Amino acid sequence: AYVFGSCISHSMTLAIHEISHNSAFGNSKAMWNRWFGIFANLPLGLPYSISFKRYHMDHHRYLGGDGIDVDIPTNFEGWFFCTPFRKFIWIVLQPFFYAIRPLCINPKPISRLEIINLLAQLSFDIVIYYLWGVKSTFYMLAGSVLGLGLHPISGHFIAEHYMFLKGHETYSYYGPLNLLTFNVGYHNEHHDFPNIPGKSLPLVKKIAAEYYDNLPQYNSWIKVLYDFVMDDTISPYSRMKRHLKGEVKQD
Repeated sequence: AYVFGSCISHSMTLAIHEISHNSAFGNSKAMWNRWFGIFANLPLGLPYSISFKRYHMDHHRYLGGDGIDVDIPTNFEGWFFCTPFRKFIWIVLQPFFYAIRPLCINPKPISRLEIINLLAQLSFDIVIYYLWGVKSTFYMLAGSVLGLGLHPISGHFIAEHYMFLKGHETYSYYGPLNLLTFNVGYHNEHHDFPNIPGKSLPLVKKIAAEYYDNLPQYNSWIKVLYDFVMDDTISPYSRMKRHLKGEVKQD
């Protein structure tokens, strides 16, 4: 579950990330992308796709927006998970914080598509249990929890926006794990051009090398996790938070 299943599960969450940007069928067929996202969600065991799409668009429109961008840890997370051991536990529990945080920071009314996502996922889980038993069901769920927690690929959660260097709030990673993650490591490029599919982001970097080559970047997501835990100057507080002004439009 940790070595194989977790890699598949985490890779599927990043497939859902791609689909949330309508990269599968294009912007002209938005609903096709939503249905495909529900399908891609099935191996994870828990409904995720539709809710992720709603909150992730806010993350791009209002990066770091206080009370809007649920990618920002809560004040409790920053206050409590401040020692190496506690930060280690925070990494292990990341999937739970990502699930609970939206309900605390920016709760939204449940949509019809979220109900469909839930029913489709429950039906799939019941089929897995009926055909292959509780071990297979547990394996599927364990892969998701382990893959999104203390796992090399999970380094991207911290690598993307935690300010290891003051003044730089978004970072890219150009290592081999991009092969499993739809090039999510090309994160500066992704935020600059969110409608370009992940498979084309290396071309963006190549075309605009003068803009990206000299920016701070990572070579290892594992080192990101280690540095986050061991560096006393880094914690869940190490994020840029903005107080938004004017009209805020959310999905």
